[in-house]
Amino acid sequence: MKYVFQLARIVGFCLLGEVLAALLPLPLPASVYGLLLMAAALKLGVLKLDQVRETGLFLTGIFPLLFVPAASGVLELGSELLEVLLPLVIAIVPVTALVMAVTGVVAQRCAAGKEEPHG
Repeated sequence: MKYVFQLARIVGFCLLGEVLAALLPLPLPASVYGLLLMAAALKLGVLKLDQVRETGLFLTGIFPLLFVPAASGVLELGSELLEVLLPLVIAIVPVTALVMAVTGVVAQRCAAGKEEPHG
């Protein structure tokens, strides 16, 4: 019964997110509103982590399973995806390499700046 109440709390924040998405003119998905509301409730102590912990761990454990319907939908569009595959690869590979290089340089500079002189 504890899991039902924990899931109800999580779904409640999802529903509040849906309401906010319908009311506010911002281009944010309802799931983001729900996530922000839940994070704020946890931070402010309105919601205790123990009130959603086990169900949250269960949901993150089955998270890959939740992508199966989306993946099967993508497979149905295989022929259309093949038409854009080469342009996507040409765009994604260099951008990924650039992001990795910039991240490495920034991380090295941040790490070098934190080194304290010995003495």
